[in-house]
Amino acid sequence: MNSSNRKKLGIFALAFVLLFVVFISGLHILESTVFNNETALEPEQEVTDSKTVEKDNIKYFPRQDITTLLLIGVDQMGKAEDSGFHVNEGSADVVALLVFDEKNEEINILSFNRDSMVEIPLLGMTGERAGTFVGQLALSHTYGSGLEDSCENTLETISNLLGGLEIDYYAALNMGGIPAVNDAVGGVTVNVTDDFSAVDPDITIGEFTLKGEQALTFIRSRKNLGDQLNISRGERHKEYVKGFVESYHSRTESESVFATKILDATEGYLVTNCSANVLMGFAERYGDYEIGEIVSPKGENILGEEFYEFYIDEGNLEEIKLKFFYAPK
Repeated sequence: MNSSNRKKLGIFALAFVLLFVVFISGLHILESTVFNNETALEPEQEVTDSKTVEKDNIKYFPRQDITTLLLIGVDQMGKAEDSGFHVNEGSADVVALLVFDEKNEEINILSFNRDSMVEIPLLGMTGERAGTFVGQLALSHTYGSGLEDSCENTLETISNLLGGLEIDYYAALNMGGIPAVNDAVGGVTVNVTDDFSAVDPDITIGEFTLKGEQALTFIRSRKNLGDQLNISRGERHKEYVKGFVESYHSRTESESVFATKILDATEGYLVTNCSANVLMGFAERYGDYEIGEIVSPKGENILGEEFYEFYIDEGNLEEIKLKFFYAPK
């Protein structure tokens, strides 16, 4: 790989890290990362009438000029390891679908509330399909060994939620990798509006630079913090990304050296079905795209007997599906 291509890929991977620290994930080309798919991006497929949908007497067909990547932030501090069982202790704390829009040359982001009550595939003792159950979206990654099968379970959950939408790729990052990524940019300065005294008294209200584990505390904390809702935590995610971007731009090191440091920080924490060739395809095809819309399905947040439950507004979800994944015939 020549230096210009590596630099372009590095910068593109860094953009993913930025997105995934909010929404959260990073991509890199290290061969020690879990790579399975050794092919480049697939060519467009022919549309079939069976996938056509109709609303208000207008027929829509699946767009063939988009590529999708599911990003999963796993609530697990250690590196990604095989649990050796059909379940693991890592939940999908953050789930977002990146939609690469080739027509408008932009990347749109569909972010899902981890408390969303959805239908989840259930895995049996030997990893076989054993029906489904309705539970928090976060639990979709808990079924499986914690590696590819868990990612595929979350991918299937989101695919079914979106009416059988085919999702091209996935990338999952254990949250334990975030402190290293945070410190690789020299810390991230944010505007703290919630009282963190019950969580970490060192994090004070106002402008504050997060170091190491404080980045995780700021991103993940919900209990004993403000209204304790995942929606509020999502606002902190946006604040963190803004600060991350500013920290990145303030660096004086060369792009290629700095990007390599960011990429190395995710080593061992990342699981993806993207091969090195696929990553190069992403970089070459989408490296110059702008960030488009960032949307989340609307719905109702209810405090259940044990935890919060978010019920997605089906009408709003249908509007999102048609907007990002379909085009009128």
